[in-house]
Amino acid sequence: MGGTIIEDRGDVPEELRKAFAGRGITVTPAEIAERRGASKREVVTHFVRLRAKGPDADRDKIAELVYAEFSAQIVRAYQTARPIAGAEEAFQKMRQSGLLLATTTGFDRKITDSIFQRLGWQQYFAATITSDDVTQGRPSPYMIFHAMEGARVNAVAEVAAVGDTPLDLQAGMNAGARGVIGVLSGVGTAERLRSERPTHILPSVAELPDLLRSKM
Repeated sequence: MGGTIIEDRGDVPEELRKAFAGRGITVTPAEIAERRGASKREVVTHFVRLRAKGPDADRDKIAELVYAEFSAQIVRAYQTARPIAGAEEAFQKMRQSGLLLATTTGFDRKITDSIFQRLGWQQYFAATITSDDVTQGRPSPYMIFHAMEGARVNAVAEVAAVGDTPLDLQAGMNAGARGVIGVLSGVGTAERLRSERPTHILPSVAELPDLLRSKM
């Protein structure tokens, strides 16, 4: 969601960095940037296991504490995050065209619900899939498949996956989606997204209705 339909202000990497630092774990912004789009819980677990000292049980506890701190802070931060310009209008146009919409996100259910409830966006989406709903987050395709299940869509040939990070596009490719569309409204540069061989690159989701209308 962040960078694709919600403005990315850098809150996620900064709150992750601070949550790690609060437990004596140093993770650089560059290291976090490499995992943008991934399950935030998986990111926390990865770096805690990599950097924290002690037996597994202790590291599991540290991971829980780091994630709890991150989650609490990001819920607060996203209370003021704004939608990508033109995003809601794009949702309305696509729904009027008969398209089904779903979201997939590396956020957990608590964070996701807090954002959607504030914006009143539940009405637009047939499914909202979070990292809590699958065994593995991106680049695995499971969130896309779970979204298809929730929206009652049977064929990946009817699916377009949209995102602003390389991991978003990798998940779309791994799912075999008909369209894999990068958007430049978040962290991914055109050069970096193009290296994943998406079917299209757009400035933002605001241009998505016109693209999909031309392909329908």
